[in-house]
Amino acid sequence: MVVKVKTYKLPPTSLIPNSPYPLLHYPGLLRSEVSSPDFSTTDLFDLFARNGWQSQWIARYGPDIQSHYHSTTHECMAVISGQGATIRFGVADSKDWDHGKFPLGDRADGEEGGLELQAAMGDVFIIPAGVSHKTFKPRPGTQSLTFHQPEDIKEGKAKHVTPEKEKARREFFGNVVVEGEFMMMGAYPYGGVWDFAVGGEYKGHEEDVWHVPRPEKDPVLGLSEEGLIGLWAGNQEIAKQEVY
Repeated sequence: MVVKVKTYKLPPTSLIPNSPYPLLHYPGLLRSEVSSPDFSTTDLFDLFARNGWQSQWIARYGPDIQSHYHSTTHECMAVISGQGATIRFGVADSKDWDHGKFPLGDRADGEEGGLELQAAMGDVFIIPAGVSHKTFKPRPGTQSLTFHQPEDIKEGKAKHVTPEKEKARREFFGNVVVEGEFMMMGAYPYGGVWDFAVGGEYKGHEEDVWHVPRPEKDPVLGLSEEGLIGLWAGNQEIAKQEVY
């Protein structure tokens, strides 16, 4: 497999901690797998699990979602369906953001700048703790977000890992219908429970987010140096970053 990866360093803003670790984008890394007529979400569940990452949701995206970051864990998002979408990283929406305020899926108002990437089938994104992100303008367009998540994970019990629980979670994801809309599957290192921070929560305490431990494996590439194991290796000693 030829691995293509794009890396992006996103400095802190006045509202978003972002991270010394680079955002990783693997264009089309899983395209052949998710495009196969035999593809099942359980295949992805198993791949992530082998590499120490727990699948926690599948989402069908609507026109817009609030820009947010996770302060407690790193995240992997893999595109499993649809023609594409725009994902903006690194900045916050305005405080008065609301669902339906931007029905055409505009980038919304808020902090200037950030990084906008086009997501396509089979793309994989590894988002360091603290890096904000929002997915909008999915293709084909849909009117609302549909979020599929096992009930126990929804209740905050992701850390409760037993063979029986993981079997039930695997079965749950296997029953999610994947059609033509833009959909992604999200995973986190086992033990990671994500929060939903929208900006300003860690102002002055960004280093608390920057020191979330590095995962032991890349969710797709495992121990390969082509993945986060190699790409994040030089960032283990985190120095104070300047907030602009």
